[in-house]
Amino acid sequence: MKKIFAALAVGASLALVSPAAWAHAFLDHASPAVGSSVPAAPTAVTLWFTQDLEPAFSTVTVTDKAGQRVDLDNAQVPPGQPAELQIGLKKLPRGTYTVRWRVVSVDTHNTEGHFTFDVRGG
Repeated sequence: MKKIFAALAVGASLALVSPAAWAHAFLDHASPAVGSSVPAAPTAVTLWFTQDLEPAFSTVTVTDKAGQRVDLDNAQVPPGQPAELQIGLKKLPRGTYTVRWRVVSVDTHNTEGHFTFDVRGG
């Protein structure tokens, strides 16, 4: 009988835990926007997530069509912006660029993904 009550107590306590505590940091939006075509080359890529990030375990890279990195290898979660990840870019010519990110949220879950954007002008 005690085992049944213990199991019910654990189940009830799990039901009371906020769903956000079980969430992952998913990409909310980005600049340049996912799949966008921009008239001029951006100087940085900024990603906003649905949960705060662990800076030491979160990264982003930007590559050109040939797979060469065009970022400045300076990815960071800015102070005071725990759900944001930024990386600076080299001067980009016209073309298509791929952004790849892998983040760990403060709840220790990791997510990753990628998207492209096009630069129409130099």
